[in-house]
Amino acid sequence: MKRLLVLFILVFLGCWMSPAQNHPTPTLDFHSWAATPAMGWNSWDCYGPTVNEQEVKENADYMALHLKKFGWEYIVIDIRWYVDNDKSHGYNEKDPTFAMDEFGRFLPSAVRFPSAANGVGFKPLADYLHSKGLKFGIHIMRGIPKEAVKKNTPVLGSSAKASDISNSDQLCKWLKDMYTVDCTKAGAQEYYNSLFELYASWGVDFVKIDDLTRPYHQGEIELIRHAIDRSGRKIVLSTSPGETPLANAEHIQTHANMWRIVDDLWDNWKQVNEEFEACERWAEYSGNGHFPDGDMLPLGHIGLRAERGNERMSSLTKDEQVTLMTLFAIFRSPLMFGGNLPDNDDFTLSLLTNKELLYVNQHSSGNKQLFKKNGKIAWTADDPLTGDKFLAVFYTPESSSSNTANGDKNQEAVKITVDFALLGIIGTCIIQDLWSGKVIGKFSENFTPLIRPHAAGLYRIKRKS
Repeated sequence: MKRLLVLFILVFLGCWMSPAQNHPTPTLDFHSWAATPAMGWNSWDCYGPTVNEQEVKENADYMALHLKKFGWEYIVIDIRWYVDNDKSHGYNEKDPTFAMDEFGRFLPSAVRFPSAANGVGFKPLADYLHSKGLKFGIHIMRGIPKEAVKKNTPVLGSSAKASDISNSDQLCKWLKDMYTVDCTKAGAQEYYNSLFELYASWGVDFVKIDDLTRPYHQGEIELIRHAIDRSGRKIVLSTSPGETPLANAEHIQTHANMWRIVDDLWDNWKQVNEEFEACERWAEYSGNGHFPDGDMLPLGHIGLRAERGNERMSSLTKDEQVTLMTLFAIFRSPLMFGGNLPDNDDFTLSLLTNKELLYVNQHSSGNKQLFKKNGKIAWTADDPLTGDKFLAVFYTPESSSSNTANGDKNQEAVKITVDFALLGIIGTCIIQDLWSGKVIGKFSENFTPLIRPHAAGLYRIKRKS
């Protein structure tokens, strides 16, 4: 009995002290790879799992021409780029045709990405984006493909095979492509190493990894961090979905550049409104190189072949879109636009090219919520360069209709008073409206903007010299 007990303890310790957990703490050099929140485009809100090469290039061309000068740079291909015959409004899990190499690593579908034919992968497409001064990103699922386990493919750099490093613990509940990588097994680290060696050879700059942080797969996260660092390429790590457990906040700060704090955000007010509480919970964990992620911006022309909803311009009203952009700016969320860029109208483009708002998102510090009461919300941040204060003010009453939110009934707007004492300001200040660019005037003791339901204001407060 005693020998059995000792054997049990040894096995338990072997599982708990996985190879991933024995890795040294990352040096955090990777924080410098994305010192400010990522700004880019992601194919998910438009095309779900069906985007093709031409559509990616069209969005890249638009970004290079119209948005790059404002700081937008990432083009990210979302889920299942390795399936020839996927579908919108869900996934083809009945008879998917996978593209995969001899080492159990998914390859881009040459049906959808012709330049990837003959095993060259995404390198030609990445080269195209890099030639325009942009960066290239992909989405992957946590784990190892079930198809690889079925074929029992070898693990590159190891004597192990796919079946040796996989198990069925905590499988993804909404997509059945993958098995879990068992972090206790020899070959587990080598498998992730081989993935990021491949992605580095393609020229990938950004990887979004799904089914990773809820539940929180600490072992696989550590394998991934080590594999990225080992690859020698500065690949930004984005984890999904949310909400990432707050109990793991310090760990994810030291292993990822960005991590989700909500489920998929779509174009409805209820979900936008829920962002406020999530942002307030996570604000203290944001810092240069590591950012809580409020998810993609469901703005512009979305739903062309999406997982959810039909083709449409964003269902959020203009005021609600301004609110979302203002919150993401003052919170410093990554900005990943979901609409089909070539179809942007003037209003949508104006949301993406407001230099003052983007400055707040990219360069502010000390970001925090000041107060939230009866739907009246205020956030503040500092400009570390000038010492100015930034102020964002929102009105989110539960009872207002979409018509009032669109600004059709100005009589329902409310005054929201922000005392300068809350901002640590004494004396007279000059306030500039950052959405319009206009200087509003001089103020003492407090500032009381008029805010419509579901609308927002964003301001720079400068002490009068």
